[in-house]
Amino acid sequence: MNLEPSTQKNLYGHKLTFKTLTHLYVDNKLPSKILLSGEKGIGKCTLAYHLINFVLSKDEEYSYDYKNCEINFENKSFKLIQNNSNPNFNLIDVAKDKKNIDIAQIRELILNLNKSSFNLKKRFVLIDNIELLNTNSVNALLKVLEEPNENINFILINNNKRVISTLLSRCVNFKVFLTHDASIEVINKILSENIYDLVNSELIDNYSTPGHLFKLLNFSKDYKIDLINLNLRDFLTIVINDKIYKKESYISQFIYSFIELYFRDNISMNNINLLNFYTYFIKKIRDTKIYNLDEESIFMEFENKVLNG
Repeated sequence: MNLEPSTQKNLYGHKLTFKTLTHLYVDNKLPSKILLSGEKGIGKCTLAYHLINFVLSKDEEYSYDYKNCEINFENKSFKLIQNNSNPNFNLIDVAKDKKNIDIAQIRELILNLNKSSFNLKKRFVLIDNIELLNTNSVNALLKVLEEPNENINFILINNNKRVISTLLSRCVNFKVFLTHDASIEVINKILSENIYDLVNSELIDNYSTPGHLFKLLNFSKDYKIDLINLNLRDFLTIVINDKIYKKESYISQFIYSFIELYFRDNISMNNINLLNFYTYFIKKIRDTKIYNLDEESIFMEFENKVLNG
């Protein structure tokens, strides 16, 4: 199953925010620069694609199904976006071989925006992972945002990370969130199954997003790991010992989040050693992410001092 935001027919869990944005559009009050902020995997991009399709397909033969919050896969705008050929849509995201959104991508965007779309429809620019814009690309983007153009709408996606204040000040921020129960309901609808029948409850955090859980399931299939019969300690031991994180970068993020979860589940004021380890490892995780330090050393240290200690 594919959970790529651009291909999601149904919008789950964010209908209230969606209705707010569509009402603003209908009333001709939709901000031209929108920031959608929330945890990674919560559905921000999916929400953006539904808003974009609602607007672009409005006068098409197979327009957006507003009542059911569904994209009609037969509509022209959807098909053109899937083929990367919609003149009214530009997507900016981190290239697979890069760690940041670089200035070349913003320059290409500027060239595209200077071209005619050959129609009178709104034009949308969707920028995902804006926290990964480097300094040069941020400065170039700010110049684009400062140029008034009522026909171009920017939707920026932030995964609850620090973003330069001058960028934030130019956007209207919409907080996108789901309660834990809502996240479980969304993933169950996507899977048409109960997530607790597939994953041990110890591996389902109160902060788990639908995207996080979906990736976890795909990971278990790819590496033949039985998630229903593994507790949190066993899971961490396997992925660290087998060094699976060296094969896929996203697995490192699983380990980081599960290390934090392990401490939250096991820490107590009576266990001073574990409390000290928590402070120590959370700092090391933060430093590793910021300064791109060696991951293997922190994972092995955690296994030796905490899991086996």
